[in-house]
Amino acid sequence: MFIDSHCHINFPDLISDLDGVIQRMSDANVEKALCVSVSTTTLPEIIKITNSYLNIYGSAGVHPNEKEAQEPTLETLVNLSANEKIIAIGETGLDYFRSEGDMSWQQERFRRHIRCAKEVGKPLIVHTREAPQDTIRIMKEEGASQAGGVMHCFTESYEMAEAAINMGFMISFSGIVTFKNATQVKEVAAKVPLNSILIETDSPYLAPVPFRGKTNEPSFVKYVAEELANLKNVEIDLIASQTTDNFHRLFKV
Repeated sequence: MFIDSHCHINFPDLISDLDGVIQRMSDANVEKALCVSVSTTTLPEIIKITNSYLNIYGSAGVHPNEKEAQEPTLETLVNLSANEKIIAIGETGLDYFRSEGDMSWQQERFRRHIRCAKEVGKPLIVHTREAPQDTIRIMKEEGASQAGGVMHCFTESYEMAEAAINMGFMISFSGIVTFKNATQVKEVAAKVPLNSILIETDSPYLAPVPFRGKTNEPSFVKYVAEELANLKNVEIDLIASQTTDNFHRLFKV
């Protein structure tokens, strides 16, 4: 059995066929999925989905690039995370690829999410892109190790992965690891210890080979597992069981 540790099945590409998405998960032996929040406005929809499907969980948070009508306060984030099917805080983090100029607002948003995770006792889902030094620095300054979490859709260096692992974070790989030109991601995936790995789709984006360029969905997470098995020269059953155990241990489900 597999678990998709990061997807967006509430997005238009997938929610229009949600029953089909869930059925295809089952057919592909994907037993659970974590539907990740990117804004406060879409969170009620995520909670509705988690209440409709026992094997779907949710998170509460605002993506680092998301434009909110009102910046979420710590109190807002704490209140949003109160539902029992909300098992994580995020996705949060830093993304300097999509944003320009003064990044202090993004850094402060990240800090609030870390403080929320520590207060409510739920792990963080960290999005980081072209901001390795600031991401790790803020995680250390805010004591993110007290909450733990996952570096999702990881594409950075092994040194960054190791720094995150040392703070109690797991490293999650998406369909990018199946891409022929994703040399660094493959190298990092080969090195990260099995007890620190999660698998994800980040659907509806980043469909793995052989579906690259098409709409992604949780049932495709097995192709990520297959590539990890190849890179580590182990049986796919070991990847399935270990990443499933890792998910349960991190998110306490």
